[in-house]
Amino acid sequence: MLSESDLAHRVGASRTPVRAALLRLQDEGWITVYPRRGALVRDMGAQEAADISGARLVLEVSGVRGLGPQGRSAFAVEFAGILAEQEEAANRGDTSAFVDLDVRLHRGFVEGARNALLVDLYDRIRDRQSLMVARSLAVSDRIGAIISEHRELVGLVAEGDVAGFEHLLSVHIRRTHEGVVREAGNADTRV
Repeated sequence: MLSESDLAHRVGASRTPVRAALLRLQDEGWITVYPRRGALVRDMGAQEAADISGARLVLEVSGVRGLGPQGRSAFAVEFAGILAEQEEAANRGDTSAFVDLDVRLHRGFVEGARNALLVDLYDRIRDRQSLMVARSLAVSDRIGAIISEHRELVGLVAEGDVAGFEHLLSVHIRRTHEGVVREAGNADTRV
């Protein structure tokens, strides 16, 4: 159990900013605060992982739908570089960089709509998405498949094939979710 006063002492701050930070972490779903007792770091449950996967699908498809022909061309050029960086990270065995580039690519799909609210909503689940991808990679050798799927997704965006994009993205996200559940042992355990 994390105590407000212990945390304040450790970081050399008063309890007020520590309390504010704990409340923010609770709002973001990372911890549960128990009044007068402390806080516990939350595990991600299988249902939460499914909820995040569903939200990602809605946000990313909405973003791609908002891209016009010029936006699609610019997107394809920009994300060719991200894909190359991601492949280099995979070749180096740099999982952290690989996950960061994964999140950057998927955030780019959302940015396509040029809707600040959609991007803000996506940013609220971004860290949990990173956690899901990292956990999925811990139990599967999907890095090559992920890169291939990313290339195909970017190609579908460039072609303006939103239906094809939505289908492949659904499969892509489901595979990540399955990896998270596998990493936890089964769908009923906490991940």
